[in-house]
Amino acid sequence: MATSSSKNFEPDVVEFIEEAFERCGLELRTGYDLKTAQRSLNLLLAEWANRGLNQWTIAQKSLAMVLDTTQYTVDSTDSTATIDVLDAFIRQTLNNSVVDLPLTRLSRSEYANIPDKTSTGKPNQYFVDKSLSPSITVYPAPDKSGEYTVYLNVLSRMDDADAATNTLEMPFRFYPCLAAGLAYYISLKRAPERTGLLKQLYEEEFLRAMSQDEERASFRVSPDLTGYNVP
Repeated sequence: MATSSSKNFEPDVVEFIEEAFERCGLELRTGYDLKTAQRSLNLLLAEWANRGLNQWTIAQKSLAMVLDTTQYTVDSTDSTATIDVLDAFIRQTLNNSVVDLPLTRLSRSEYANIPDKTSTGKPNQYFVDKSLSPSITVYPAPDKSGEYTVYLNVLSRMDDADAATNTLEMPFRFYPCLAAGLAYYISLKRAPERTGLLKQLYEEEFLRAMSQDEERASFRVSPDLTGYNVP
């Protein structure tokens, strides 16, 4: 028995839509069917951003620190649509050696409670303003220009499903989840009698896909026994 020896199965937008319609017991027939399904697909991708971390949408950005400048627009250097900043670190060259120092993330209230925001030095904390154009504010303000570069691991927005011939920006293991989710979304408008079943299938597919998209690094917890040390 001969196998295909191919690993390039990659449905385009219209194929996902056709699959979703069939799961609803329907057929894709009109231009409006395609339009309404594309809208549902883009809303589904937005929902995924709200559900949690998609590992393949993580990107790294770098921003050069400027003297006495505390606020930096995250997307000022490229066109990537940033959703959130996951972590950050400062990179500095000392004695011909590159040194990376992690920054501590502050909440809005923690940053607001800093009494003197004009203090200068090497930044060691940052606050993320998740506005329409996300920005970070560092503390203390940089005491030099060109000395520090902040690197950000950011969660970026997936490309929209525009043309029917577009393919989608995701690993193949999420294909079943996408098809199930789109079928559920379409059923809300076209096949409400199937919504309950399709929603259940979608949630199961999503949990399976997300379980394979988690970090595999070891996680260890140890108690703080400082108070038990005998002098």
